[in-house]
This record gives sequence, C-alpha cells and structure tokens, in this order.
Amino acid sequence: MAAVEVLHAFQDSIKVPQGGEKIFKDECCFSFDSPESENGLYICMKTFLGFGKDHVLRHFNKTGNSIYLHLKTIKKLKPKTEAKEDPPKKKPTRLAIGVEGGFDVEDEEEFEYEEQNSVVILPDFASIPLPNAALPEKVQSCIAGILSAQSASKNEEIEAWDGETRIISKYADNLQQLDNGKKVPPKGWKCEMCDKTENLWLNLTDGSVLCGRRYYDGTGGNNHALDQYEVTKYPLAVKLGTITPRGADIYSYDEEDMVEDPHLAKHLAHFGINMIAMEKTDKTMTELEIDLNSQLKAEWDTIQEAGKKLVPLFGAGYTGMQNLGNSCYLNSVIQVLFSTPDFINRYANGCELIFNQTPDDPSRDFNTQIAKLGAGLLSGVYSKKPSSDGDADVDKLQEGITPRMFKSLVGRGHPEFATNRQQDAQEFFLHLISLIERNSRGAQNPCDCFKYQVEERIQCVQSGQVRYKKRDDYLLALPIPMEAATNKDEVAAFQVKKKEYEEKKMVLKNDEIVRPRIPLSACLDAFSAPEIVDDFYSSALQAKSIASKITKLATFPDCLVIQLKKFTLSEDWTPKKLDISVDVTDELDLSLLRGKGLQSNEKELPEGDGPPQLEPEIDEGVVNQLVDMGFNREGCRKAVYHTNNQGSEAAMQWVFEHMADADFAVPLQIGGAKKSSQPAVNEEGVMMITGMGFTRDQAIKALNSTNNNVERAVDWIFSHADELESVAMETEAPGPQYRDGNGKYKLVAFISHMGTSTACGHYVCHILKEGRWVIYNDRKVAVSENPPKNLGYLYFYQRV
Repeated sequence: MAAVEVLHAFQDSIKVPQGGEKIFKDECCFSFDSPESENGLYICMKTFLGFGKDHVLRHFNKTGNSIYLHLKTIKKLKPKTEAKEDPPKKKPTRLAIGVEGGFDVEDEEEFEYEEQNSVVILPDFASIPLPNAALPEKVQSCIAGILSAQSASKNEEIEAWDGETRIISKYADNLQQLDNGKKVPPKGWKCEMCDKTENLWLNLTDGSVLCGRRYYDGTGGNNHALDQYEVTKYPLAVKLGTITPRGADIYSYDEEDMVEDPHLAKHLAHFGINMIAMEKTDKTMTELEIDLNSQLKAEWDTIQEAGKKLVPLFGAGYTGMQNLGNSCYLNSVIQVLFSTPDFINRYANGCELIFNQTPDDPSRDFNTQIAKLGAGLLSGVYSKKPSSDGDADVDKLQEGITPRMFKSLVGRGHPEFATNRQQDAQEFFLHLISLIERNSRGAQNPCDCFKYQVEERIQCVQSGQVRYKKRDDYLLALPIPMEAATNKDEVAAFQVKKKEYEEKKMVLKNDEIVRPRIPLSACLDAFSAPEIVDDFYSSALQAKSIASKITKLATFPDCLVIQLKKFTLSEDWTPKKLDISVDVTDELDLSLLRGKGLQSNEKELPEGDGPPQLEPEIDEGVVNQLVDMGFNREGCRKAVYHTNNQGSEAAMQWVFEHMADADFAVPLQIGGAKKSSQPAVNEEGVMMITGMGFTRDQAIKALNSTNNNVERAVDWIFSHADELESVAMETEAPGPQYRDGNGKYKLVAFISHMGTSTACGHYVCHILKEGRWVIYNDRKVAVSENPPKNLGYLYFYQRV
C-alpha cells in the first residue's frame, strides 16, 4: 500500500492521454524490447515513450519522470488437442504476407497470450500489479488511455498495399451518366468490340461493356475498355462478374488505380443492374494476382527450401526479423548489409552510438534507429534458443526483432516505401544507401564498401575520336541474354509438356520444371559489349553521327552487388518476370572488366555535347502506355524525350536500359533548354542542406533541379555528383574516395524474389556465415541444405 500512496505525490508528473498523442507501447525507442520480451516494456506515463529495462533508467535520470506503466505479455504454445488430422489451410484472399487472409508465414493460432501489467515507480522499480482499484483516479485514467489507444506504430501502418483498402474516387459523387437508354442484362455479357466473354468492364458513364487489359502472363482481354477511355475520357468502370451486394472491383482510368464508389448501387441501377441481386461469377483483380502467385509454388518451395526440416540457428548474427506489412524486401536487404564487415564494425556497438548522438545533430533520428538495428541484429539478445519440450517447432519461436520505427523512418516522405505494399529490393537497397550517405557526413560511412566508379568510353565512329566519362555506382545491373541459354532443346520440349499440362489442368512438379540456363559469364559479356548510340552529336564533326559505347569498371569495390535484370516485357509488350536459372559461380574474376582510361593512341573528342536544344513536345499518350505497365511516370517522360517521340517500342527499350539509374524517377531536366527565370531560393531548404555538410552553391543547384523539394534535392546531390564539379565551391570539399583492389571475388550472399513482379510476392536471403549457408526467411533463421543460387535476384560478392 505504501507504493500506492507514493503515487499521490507524483500525480503532477502524470499525463492523461486526450487522443492524438503518439503512444510508443509496441517497441523500445532504443532497443527491440517489447511487451513480449523477458523484461517487458516500460511506458513513461508523461511522455508515452516506451523503454526496455536496460534503457528506462536513462530516461528517468534525464527527465526525472518516475511513474511508468509496465507492459508484460507472456506468449505460450496452446495445449495440443487430440485431432485426427490437421484442418486444411485457408486459401489466401489478400495479397499479403503474414496477415489475416494472406499467405502464411507462421501460424499465430498456435499461441495464446497472458498479460501481467503493473505500475512501476523508479528508481527502485517498486511494482503495483494491475488491476488495482486503490490507484488514484488520474493514474487509472492514464492507464486506461494508454491501454485503449492505438500504438504509434499501428497508426503509421498503411494497408492500402494489398489491393483491398482503396480510396474513394474523386468522380464518385458527381459522376456523369448518359441518358442513352442503355440497359445491361444480369448475365451473358460479351465485349462490344470482340468475342471476349471474360474480364469484361462496364463503363459507368456510357454503359459500354468492353474487355480489359491483358494480364502479366499474356492472357486476359484485348485492351478495348482502355482504348475506349482514351477516346471518351469516361473515368470509371466496374468489372462485371465481381458485383455483389457488398461491392465490386472498380477502376479509375484517370486516377490509375482501383477505387471505391460509395454510390455504386445507384450508378449500376442507371443501367438496369440490381446490385442486391447480383452474384459473383468472375475473379477479382486481387484473386487473379493470388492465382498467378500460387502457380509459382515450385519457385516458392525451392527458394524457401520448403518441405525440409532445416536446423534453426540462434545467437549473434542469426537474428530474424518480423515481416511488417510485406516488408520482406527490407528484411532481406538489412540482413545482408549487416553481414558485411563494414556494417558489423560500424554498428556492432550500436548502443554506444545511440547515446553518443548530440541533440542538435540533424542525422540523430536516423543514426539512432540504424544503430539500434545493428545492436538488435548483432547482439544475439533477441535470438535465444527457446526452451521447448517434445517435438515443438522451435524454429517458429525465435523472438527476432520488429523494426517498426526503422521502417517508418526510412519510408517517411517516400511515395512507395512509406506504404506497406511490396517493393523492389534493388530500389530499396539504393534508397537506403542514399539515406546512409546523407547521414554519414563527417563520420565513417559503411556504404563505402559498395561504392565504385563506372567508366564509359564513347567513340565517334566517323572521326574515331573518343570521350571517357566516369560516374559513381553501387550496383552492377546485368542484362540477361536469353539467346545464351545452354539448354534450348530441353526448354523447347518442356514448353510442349507445360502446354499439355495446362490443357489438362494438371500441376507440374518441382523436379519437372525446366528453366533456360544462362551462364553468369554471358550476362557479364552482354554488359561490357559495345553499344551503338544513334543520333550522337560529335563535337569533332560538329554534326550528328553514330557512336559506340563500352562500359567498364574504373575501380573495384570491396563488396560488389550484382542485380540480374529479370523484369522485362513479353512479345506482346506485357510486363513479365523471366523464369530463368543463372549458372552463378562462387568465385568470380572481373579483371577483364577493368577500364583503362584514355590511351596514348587515342584522340579525345573536343569539349561540348552539342548545341542547346529546346525541350520537345512529349507524347503523353506513349507516356501513359508505359505508366499503365507499372513504370514511374517521370522515368517514362524521360524515355519518350530521349527517344525523340519515336513511339512506345523505342521508349520501352530506353526504360529497361535506364530503370536501374539512381535518377530514373527524378523529374526531367533539359540541360540545353533555357529557362526564363530560376525559382526563388528556398533559404530554409538551403540551411537544412548546408547543415548536412554541403556548400550553399551545391544546395541551391540541387533545390533548383527539384522544384525546391528538400528531400529530393539531397537525393539529387548524391545521384549527380559529376554535375556538381562545375558548381563554384565556397569551401574546398574533399573528393569522393574509392576503395580499389583486385577484381577477384567470392559469393557471400544473395537475395531471391518469388512472384510475378516486384509489386507482389516474397523475398528471402541466403548468407554465407562461418563456412555454411544460412537462410533468412523473416523470423526463421536456419542452416540451408540446398541454397538456390541459380534463382537469385541480387548477388553480393566479397573481394578475396
């Protein structure tokens, strides 16, 4: 009772949540302790910040706040019941990983939870178990507010990524509907322009019934509904066959997304459709995508090494990561980064780095969270072998870490990584590299191990003169020459067999699948092969010419990251992922790829890339075609511009050659076009950028190039280092440093993707540790029995 009485003296240091406050009750601010951790989580009842036991005293000593709500949750396996057989697993209904209705990662139904909460008074950790009716009213109100409030991390979770949480269309309230007397029957539909009877869409303005787009695998419609929109601009269409009393699939062509229409019943009734009486007869877009992923089960099983009793691993460096709303792309990239010597050396003492951050450091938040990540992964604190009796699956019980705050921070302000949709691991790798670069000025930068220079040799064919250009890069993107397959006869025979199986609705077994086998050496040869540059302006000739470009490496990094460009287009221009097997070698010698610079027998082209050019008209129709295929709009505008409006085929080829560029999504800037005036200088933005170590001139140029967007301006600086050489420097800044050495490497990690596109599916990584391959599949960490090196997407090589 003494402890309860003490609370009366501290009531002024307690705050009752009023709604809207951020309450950090899922995860410690400085570690990955949670209510499920051994010592639970302490919530300050004034600031609502959460702390693990190792850090709560630091907060007390700094603030003097003494009263904390201690949350402790005990997770237990449910008692096994005598069941004759396991119930069948439910079919996925959402494009999600590890959430209700999504693809299974681990079965949370096996567990039950017991809460043991209390109020704790520091510094003596005097504890008052809850519930307790004797607590002061203000204390009870504070506790009730904390327990009932959504946590800060829950409030930041966005569920729009899985295709179910959709915005209300801006056209819904005032949708134009023509009084053309058109009535649509309840069934028996057919496209008005072809013979398609499936994948039909009803336009809600004119009542036309037309077929939809082709799917990723080439099936589907003939694009007649889209063609009609290009003519009429009538925005909303509903997929016939998905209409039920609960709703339907509705697409907005103008908003380029699936949307909601709260007035759907009225809009359907306009064309004689009784929504209440309709029954579902066709698959929704989500179901179609799920089917496509389910058909790739063989690939999933191989990459995840399904069906094998893998030996689980625990301890430092073997810590799993919870999949947060399809964050497997983040998990895989982070696991590989923190297995490299530079990241281990930088962040092994993560806690020390956290508390050495100065309060006025603009990089404090980011550096705190990445140091916290290092401590969580490398300490082994969250990867302890659980005590288990009998044959319990201990590999499902690793606590692992849940990087909610880190995910929220690195995605803040980004149009894609701020969502919970699946993303491209390659794009996230470059995004994270940029963030670390930005926040490491004046300090050790662990990403230096990936940094290298690319050398581009351009030779004017007519004059024979050359120009050498160098640029920074962190990732070697390799094309995949399908013509180099070494098993073409076997692939041809397999395609015949596959078609027979599809006609009989039979499923191929894993060992029956034959993929084109491409040697990695062929990919490297394709990368360094001469490339013809049409419409090249030769400064030697002062006229247009043809040039030959050869790309090589000017320096070799300590760790070389290779991306296989698996995502391409089929013959009918539908996006697809190449289902291939690449013969990846454990040892790699890139010595022949080293650039040599200007040779004594070569004559350099005079300075100048050509006369100033006015910005041409950009064919927005071609841009929209490319955007409809899933590519970034700014990148598509660049593609149309750089191919001089020569059509979708030329623009698409440019997209695939440049989509890995760091500035692919940066708005188009025409170097030769003269602007009438520069935008006013954003002095606040200049101060923020110069505070990170850049000069004022660099900050102004970057802001002018990105419409005064500070976030994009900093990214622009890192991706346009060569352009900044012409900017007058206020102070002499040290030039970029490159590590260089021999070109011999050893494979140490790879990241694999499962699914039809980078917008869906799952990522898994394999890492070579202590002489053995280890699979990291979110929270499951185990010895790999058969690492699928041939099916990787990103490969990490370490210099030997």
